[in-house]
Amino acid sequence: MPAPVDLAYERHGLADGPTIVLLGALGADRSMWRPQISGLSDAHDVIAVDLRGHGESPDSVGTSTVAAIADDVAALLRRLDVGAAHLVGLSLGGATAQELAITHPHLARTLTLLCTSARFGDPEPWVDRAQAVRIDGTASVAASVVERWFTTAFAQRNPAIVERMRAMVAATSDEGYAACCEAIAGFDARADLGSISAPTLVIGGADDQAVPLDHQQVLADGIPGARLQILDYAAHLASYEQRSVVNTAIAEHIADH
Repeated sequence: MPAPVDLAYERHGLADGPTIVLLGALGADRSMWRPQISGLSDAHDVIAVDLRGHGESPDSVGTSTVAAIADDVAALLRRLDVGAAHLVGLSLGGATAQELAITHPHLARTLTLLCTSARFGDPEPWVDRAQAVRIDGTASVAASVVERWFTTAFAQRNPAIVERMRAMVAATSDEGYAACCEAIAGFDARADLGSISAPTLVIGGADDQAVPLDHQQVLADGIPGARLQILDYAAHLASYEQRSVVNTAIAEHIADH
């Protein structure tokens, strides 16, 4: 089995506070978590991670799977001498958090799963996107990807944020992005949701077209004791568009457990 990728990260906040690990979306580096870093680090130990092939983390060698991405995160937590942590993941990061809770349950104190799925639909579109990115680069898909991240009203009020996110996606490694598309294509945790023992909060954006709310309902129904919270005026990057509500939800979920 290939060795885990040595992930880049940044760490903020209270050294002796509850540890939160932030796992981001396909095409996003750890800067997507700025609202959570600023909002949660006053009372928590916050670790924001670049997944393999994203930000400052190197690409994988060979085919990627969500299980391998989860192993990367597990290796990082061992390197940092972090035991069980509060895992917060959005989209691909949410799939990674699920996989960690299934295959490395001792590392998951709680889960907060944002705008994510146990299976992201048919694999063919993801395989096709991987092929397109390998040919034309991530810049070719950046605008269409970010268009689904925010509601129209938020995008119109915040063009600078939209452009920054578009540039972030475009700067993502072509191979890193494509390999993670293939990881998403092969991911299906539905049969294993019942084995997740970590207290789980599932958050969905009412306007999320990338991962519609029926995906979050599957998670909430499948994970024992999971709670579902739907946010109005939020699309796929609910953590950014509804930052205050999301930060409060994460902090309260952690405090409850």
